[in-house]
Amino acid sequence: MLSKVTKGFVIAAVAATSIMAADKISGAGATFPAPVYYDWAYNYQKATHTRVNYQAIGSGGGIKQISERIVDFGGTDAPLTPKELDAAKLYQFPAVIGSIVVAYNIPGVADGQLKLKNSVVADIFAGKVTMWNDPAIAADNAGVKLPAEKIIVAHRSDGSGTTFNFTAYLSEASKMWKSTYGTGKAIGWATGIGGKGNEGVTNLIMQTPYTIGYIEEAYKEKNHLAAATLQTAQGKWVKADMAGFQAAVKQAKWTKKDHFYSSLVMQDNAYPIVAATFILMPREKADVNQEVIKFFDYAFRSGDKAAEKLGYIPLPVETTNMVREYWAGK
Repeated sequence: MLSKVTKGFVIAAVAATSIMAADKISGAGATFPAPVYYDWAYNYQKATHTRVNYQAIGSGGGIKQISERIVDFGGTDAPLTPKELDAAKLYQFPAVIGSIVVAYNIPGVADGQLKLKNSVVADIFAGKVTMWNDPAIAADNAGVKLPAEKIIVAHRSDGSGTTFNFTAYLSEASKMWKSTYGTGKAIGWATGIGGKGNEGVTNLIMQTPYTIGYIEEAYKEKNHLAAATLQTAQGKWVKADMAGFQAAVKQAKWTKKDHFYSSLVMQDNAYPIVAATFILMPREKADVNQEVIKFFDYAFRSGDKAAEKLGYIPLPVETTNMVREYWAGK
């Protein structure tokens, strides 16, 4: 369940218009960073009396709305390539870093107790491993009471940057997955039930025993769900914790020239599904962009504790300095 503060901003976001006013900024897109954006917006309004209305509608929706200039900024977990940005006449920069966990609802199996090889995760989501007591799962889970129950896969039903990063991970983990399904914001799933947004998938996992799905870490923490222990790119078991996330962040290879287009999935000796989430701004709206920049500059200066409390990873100082250089003249 979302906090009272978060609920309030969800309601405000849904009701928000896209009209830019002196005291209002509108944004829409990724559900992945929504909890921290709501927190930042709440504190920014208290500090500046400027309201930031963010609609968590998914990365696909965010890209569409900013491309059509319906909102002042878009949010996406699937970064656009420099070519795509040029075509849509957009700027792009990272806002915060999060991680995607493979969450499950298996009665009697605690958080982190279930170990899943990355290739086995791919086989589960491809519908090739269908039972919780399958030998492929049991081999790495001696002592864990795995039920003789069918695995129910929960996935996103909307265009999603979380899906983009999760399928990028699966493509790295499995040649079968890469050749059959590939990477995308929306794919043709082999099995399972769909939920809209991270909230929708989270609710499916909470309400349906024997379910497995992929969600942003903040949703897992807020709802006290269990998540699998996965593997680094080198095959070492790694839990979904801050140390594993930060190990991936340190390897980011962002440049201003490429509008920060890069991937943090499957970095060496790190938790395998770490991803930045990005902000998109129109190139022709300098005045509005300055208002958006003021909000995210405030977040970079004052929002780290809120991000960490919610399970996100603030951008390194070197990166926020690079983003500020990128903003110059925007």
